[in-house]
This record gives sequence, C-alpha cells and structure tokens, in this order.
Amino acid sequence: MDQKSKLIPQQNKNVPPSSSAEFLKELEIDVLARTLWGEARGEGSTGMEAVACVILNRVEIAKRHKGYWWGNTVLQVCQKPYQFSCWNKQDPNFKKLIGVTEDDMHFATGLRVARRAVLGFIKDMTLGATHYHTLNILPHWAKGQKPTARIGHHIFYTLTE
Repeated sequence: MDQKSKLIPQQNKNVPPSSSAEFLKELEIDVLARTLWGEARGEGSTGMEAVACVILNRVEIAKRHKGYWWGNTVLQVCQKPYQFSCWNKQDPNFKKLIGVTEDDMHFATGLRVARRAVLGFIKDMTLGATHYHTLNILPHWAKGQKPTARIGHHIFYTLTE
C-alpha cells in the first residue's frame, strides 16, 4: 500500500462517502487522530482531548482573523510544518504515524477523540490554549509565559488572544 492510500480515512472504509464534504470530514478526523496519536498517545483520552483542543482553538482563532499563519482548518493546522513534530518527515515516528491502523488501541482512542472533537463534543479543558509542550522541555516561546493548564505530561499556554 502506498503512503497516499494509507491516509484515506479508515472509518467506514467499506462504505464510500456520499459526498466530497463527507469525505473531507472523514479525512479531517483521520489526520486529527494521527496527530493525537503522534503527539499524545501515552496520555490517554484526556491528554488526547487536550491536544485536540489546542488544534481546534487554533482553527477558531483563524476563523476570527479570517486566516492565520498556522492554517485555517484542522487539516492545515495539524500538518503545518514544524508545528506538530509527529508530521515532520525527519521525526523517527513519522513512518509509524502514516502506517498506524485502528488495530493500535491508542490510534483507536485517537479516532474516537478526533470524531468527538470535530463534532464539537469536547469541552476545552485547556482554557483556550494554542500551544503546549511536555514537562521534559522548556521551549524558548514558553519562557516567561503563564500556563493555562497542566494535563498529564503537557503544559498548555494561550499565546494569542
């Protein structure tokens, strides 16, 4: 299977989407789930929900600004170069990210969380966060910033309105 066909949404793979909008929504859920798996698979559903909130907060800010540098949709935000390291082709887990299937329990959880997030069923426990990092590092952008939440092994920040 080539890399492009692996990115076709895995939900309902025996039933073709009835419209391009439905296909796009399934692709959005799949890419969000892969991002959650790549960024927070060790954090359980709560940690994955928190990362999903960051992505949705970025999309919401882009809507309010009629566009933003990190992208305007879930797909664009997730795959913006160097924003979520799991999508960096140099990342050692990138090939795993592309090839992961629902047989992986963490990816199955990511799919459930992504679907709920896209449908608007997740409460923002990050209090509007647009950025986060693990407890193990302190990126330059976080120095002097006040965190909005700590969830699992991640610290969250709102760095724009």
